[in-house]
Amino acid sequence: MTLLRSWIETANGPECPFPLNNLPYGVFSLTDEAPRCCTAIGDKVLDLGGMQRAGLLKPLGLTEPALNGLMEHGPDAWDRLRVMLFGFLGEESDVAAMVLPHLYPMEQVRMHMPFRVSEYTDFYSSRQHAFNVGSMFRSPENALPPNWLHIPIGYNGRASTVVISGTDIRRPMGQIKPKDADIPYFGPSRRLDIELEMGTVVGQPSQMGKPISVAEADRMIFGYVLLNDWSARDIQAWEYQPLGPFQAKAFATSISPWVVTRAALEPFRCSTPPREVPLLPYLAEPGPMLYDIDLSVTLTPSGRETPTTITRTNSREMYYSAAQQLAHHASSGCAMRVGDLLGSGTISGPEKDSFGSLLELTWGGQEPLTLTDGEQRTFIEDGDRLNLQGHAQGDGYRIGFGECSGTILPASGLSDF
Repeated sequence: MTLLRSWIETANGPECPFPLNNLPYGVFSLTDEAPRCCTAIGDKVLDLGGMQRAGLLKPLGLTEPALNGLMEHGPDAWDRLRVMLFGFLGEESDVAAMVLPHLYPMEQVRMHMPFRVSEYTDFYSSRQHAFNVGSMFRSPENALPPNWLHIPIGYNGRASTVVISGTDIRRPMGQIKPKDADIPYFGPSRRLDIELEMGTVVGQPSQMGKPISVAEADRMIFGYVLLNDWSARDIQAWEYQPLGPFQAKAFATSISPWVVTRAALEPFRCSTPPREVPLLPYLAEPGPMLYDIDLSVTLTPSGRETPTTITRTNSREMYYSAAQQLAHHASSGCAMRVGDLLGSGTISGPEKDSFGSLLELTWGGQEPLTLTDGEQRTFIEDGDRLNLQGHAQGDGYRIGFGECSGTILPASGLSDF
């Protein structure tokens, strides 16, 4: 597919993240106005809630302060809305004058959480990441758990602390046990980390007790966001056996403000890698289920203006697709809800500069990173700003996600406890 041209000229540039091909959905507000649904086009935000109130769009929940109402209408309604927006915003549109009153410059709006997160599940689906972590803590020969090549491993996280890009993150407190200590102490995490992930937004529910196929799961997916699964590695090391991550990951998860739809990403589908062992039939994919999306992370220390790119990777590095994760999640009869969020797990490529966490990039803190200004990092320090970015590159256009950023604030004092 090539660039779909719009009468909004800023949407037609080859590096614009929001061309007509994209049309991601979000929630915005102006000063003293209630949040409502919107889409991005060029350097503008199109007020979908306002267009619905004006009778230009059918009632699809677009005046609500979350995308959940739109998602509940289902895939056919999503497709119809996309086609209507093509008509409003395409280069040959004859109704541009009707749309203009509902367009606002991006720099004048405030973005909000795009949807109400019903439940949050985080997976562990990048083979390279799993191998790196397993090698670090066990050995390369025993890096992957016995079940890893058979099953998308995941854990239930906290929906209550999923936040929008730009939200400051407080350094977490927790129990930490140094290797040479007999008992743990309670204090701030000193090994604070990121995990570069994609987030899957579930747009349709499944019934309790009823499994779904991978193809059905794919159709249930509304879209995707960038996701940073902030992780306190020292808290995690003490708590994770035998039941896995808990407080080490419960304190914050950041997502980008725009949900890029499955339809926008359709031209960028690619296949999962060859299977090292055959998967069970319920995980069989009917076609390509991954996406070719370039991903990167920058780190900017407090008081500095120049960010350092610390990693570059691609979402095609996943071993299990989002549709497989969703199908497996429902396979026991677990009911999935509109607004469920699935984290992909850290996405790491084969080379060191494509690893998706500081744990891997510094190999457990043993090999510090040198930033552009000469500072070094093993893990995140107070005041550091981490920013995830991603886009799929088409023929003369790109599909962007916006930023997924957060700045680390100092931990609360011990006197507060």
